[in-house]
Amino acid sequence: MSTDDRHAAPDGPYLGDRVLLERGLTPTEAYLIASMLQSAGLQAEAGDTHLVQAHSLLAVAVGGAHVRVPEHQLAEARELLEAFRRGAMALDEDFDPGPPR
Repeated sequence: MSTDDRHAAPDGPYLGDRVLLERGLTPTEAYLIASMLQSAGLQAEAGDTHLVQAHSLLAVAVGGAHVRVPEHQLAEARELLEAFRRGAMALDEDFDPGPPR
């Protein structure tokens, strides 16, 4: 097994080392941010979520839950996170999702 095979994403080739995008999050925040980035096509993952949820007193010691992305996607992830935080992805009050499928 090559190094690339051992570090391959479940749905594709090795994308490089993961780097920290955000830390000090609650598990819910980490999953929300990771899901938002994944929906934009980035390979984001939430980490330390189970530890922080199960042992809340250790949250400070581990720095809270975090989100990591491949290093080459970091700039795009930061842009998307900033847009998310300033409300650019919010739905209008009159948003209509359409009929159920």
